[in-house]
Amino acid sequence: MEQIILETPRLILRPFLPADAAKVQQLAGDKRVAETTLHIPHPYLDGMAEQWLSGHGEHWKNKTAVIYAITDKVSKCLMGTMSLVDIQGEEGELGYWLGVDYWGNNYATEAAGALVDFAFSSLALNKLTADHLIDNPASGKVMEKIGMSYQHNIQKLDRYGRLADVKVYHLLKAQE
Repeated sequence: MEQIILETPRLILRPFLPADAAKVQQLAGDKRVAETTLHIPHPYLDGMAEQWLSGHGEHWKNKTAVIYAITDKVSKCLMGTMSLVDIQGEEGELGYWLGVDYWGNNYATEAAGALVDFAFSSLALNKLTADHLIDNPASGKVMEKIGMSYQHNIQKLDRYGRLADVKVYHLLKAQE
């Protein structure tokens, strides 16, 4: 089964295409984007986007992750990514990043809400987790706006193998 496309009032969440690699490298390669995440490397070298994109189809097929390109509904411009990774049983981890030009417009909240709805209604997930660097409170605001609740702080290894302080959030599927 092909990955399902999700739509919101302003956005289309679609599978990434090989042709997106240059735009991914441009957006994720901005140091300001990398600094807001645990895992995006900086500098973001040639070939890294292609390597990242190459595994998406297999993740979808194996039901271990679902990774979407966030695009503007009108212009079709690629803005960032919204994903569920580390799917195990009925749980998954929400992750995302947006290019700097798209910050502060509630795009992440809109896309995250759509992916959460999809996760609970179509992927049979019952619990989502997410975390953000303590130095990135805007990401925590996205998590709170979609109904996630703060759980605790922990330390995780970052892209350089250093411990970074993160805040952890959870969201449970509403019982019917």
